[in-house]
Amino acid sequence: MPTYVIVHNERRGEDVRLEDDHLTVNFTPHWVTFHGQDGPCYAVPREQIACVMRVDEDQEPAPQQK
Repeated sequence: MPTYVIVHNERRGEDVRLEDDHLTVNFTPHWVTFHGQDGPCYAVPREQIACVMRVDEDQEPAPQQK
């Protein structure tokens, strides 16, 4: 199951963990948006993110939205 941890720039323990069987991710110049089976489920401005890490066992990137 695709699982990601989103590490925020300020590192105040507010990192977010997302996991879903149908999780996809879309990186644009200004936003990182995650989509589940029913559509967008989480979006964050890129300027607020230190990194996005894939942490599930498969370690294959989730498909990007087109």
